[in-house]
Amino acid sequence: MKILIRKVLVVDPASPYNGNTIDLFVEQDKITGVGANLKLRADREIDIPGLHVSPGWIDVGVQTMDPGFEQRETLSSVARAAAVGGFTGIATFPNTLPVTQGKADIGYLLNQTRNSLVDFLPIGALSEGCTGKQITEMLDMHAAGARAFSDGQHSVQDSGLLLRALQYVLTVDGLIINRPHDNSLSQEGQMHEGVVSTSLGLRGIPSLAEDMMTQRDINLAGYAGARLHLFGLSTAGSVELVRQAKANGLRISCSVPALNLAFDDRALNAFDPQFKVLPPLRSKSDQEALQAGLKAGTIDLIVSNHTPLETEAKKLEFPYAEFGAIGLETTYGLVNRTLKNKLGTEALIQIMAINPRTLLGIEQVVVREGGQANLTLFLPDLPWQVSTDTLFSKSTNSPLLGETLLGRAVAVINHGQVFEAPTPQH
Repeated sequence: MKILIRKVLVVDPASPYNGNTIDLFVEQDKITGVGANLKLRADREIDIPGLHVSPGWIDVGVQTMDPGFEQRETLSSVARAAAVGGFTGIATFPNTLPVTQGKADIGYLLNQTRNSLVDFLPIGALSEGCTGKQITEMLDMHAAGARAFSDGQHSVQDSGLLLRALQYVLTVDGLIINRPHDNSLSQEGQMHEGVVSTSLGLRGIPSLAEDMMTQRDINLAGYAGARLHLFGLSTAGSVELVRQAKANGLRISCSVPALNLAFDDRALNAFDPQFKVLPPLRSKSDQEALQAGLKAGTIDLIVSNHTPLETEAKKLEFPYAEFGAIGLETTYGLVNRTLKNKLGTEALIQIMAINPRTLLGIEQVVVREGGQANLTLFLPDLPWQVSTDTLFSKSTNSPLLGETLLGRAVAVINHGQVFEAPTPQH
């Protein structure tokens, strides 16, 4: 397919055209023409006032739910949701049934998505069954195409097991991802422990449960000399611990969920189970520390923390509802609205498109002639309202229904394919 993109503003720090408005001509999977007022015949022409282009965005830590939980999400529905959200790649957690824990499971995911516009980047299980008891054959999975190793939504509680995993992947300079959460300190917790939880009469999850695990994980990674990514930070204490670890030269990176950047625990005053997520929404001061850590470069990635759940799992009294919310379609609009006056568009693209590739060891995409046509086209100033019509996930467990967000991907291009998102209401 030949695609001509008219008068598009390039947002790519590595591109020679960064900050310039140009025409781009795409043939199959390559950018073959760059200039002004290109006179080329195309199968599809995209000409939208105010359009921006960047390397395709990547989300790390997506729950695909397929195989095993197809009532919540399928590989095709999660790919559509990702494309609508502007993502051309998703790194997928292993919490499926069966768990993605061997080379055959990695092969299944890659084979099933071979022709997808959206790249599926497998994260293999760190422990068998994600139970935290016995490490998996991570080197076999690495050879089969696994990009990292994690137990996903299950935090590794056994320090010895995590240390063995960190040491095991050193031979391939592999990446371990862990969500810092001490289960013994947060048993039956429903939300952040603080003034709001006390006023609502709900059992709290203390910041200590994350901070202690963050410090433990940093210590283990430093001892092993291995790469570790702390997934989904939510506390000011954890941000400071990561800042110190980076200053000390440790190979630590971290991410923050979009919802934790945008909301604090006061969002739960109405007992809305859609806001019941892990990590929990923390205090206002924690939220501000997360935003400051992102701006300072302490936090490397923003993640959607996409966790699809059927209605029956969420439409319950708050203590009985499951943790989790979808986020692929809404991450950019929510973060852009939240940080519009705090973080520029170029810095946001660095976080959403460039840093994930660095983390996962993927070749960078550069918007230039001859470059790979793996692109996200977006309108940063477009207001739009979240509704069930704008959600392409098979599940609709989003706390943002009815919210007006700012900024939206309008198309993604990858592997010679183009997907254009439906025009939303605003």
